[in-house]
Amino acid sequence: MFKSLKQLKRIIIAIIGGTIVLIGLALIVLPGPAFIVIPVGLSILATEFIWAKKIVAKFKSQLEKLKSKK
Repeated sequence: MFKSLKQLKRIIIAIIGGTIVLIGLALIVLPGPAFIVIPVGLSILATEFIWAKKIVAKFKSQLEKLKSKK
């Protein structure tokens, strides 16, 4: 079924991280801390996916810019 445990791990990370990101997106319109949940989901995805690492890095750089303006 799965070629290796690494492939299984990647699928599990994708499911968990993707679910958390989707919950975060729902929390944009529902009451809840979407601005915390979405980065957590992306951070989980970033452990296995380059595109998520790039988004997290961009988010961190934007956060640093905001901090330096204060």
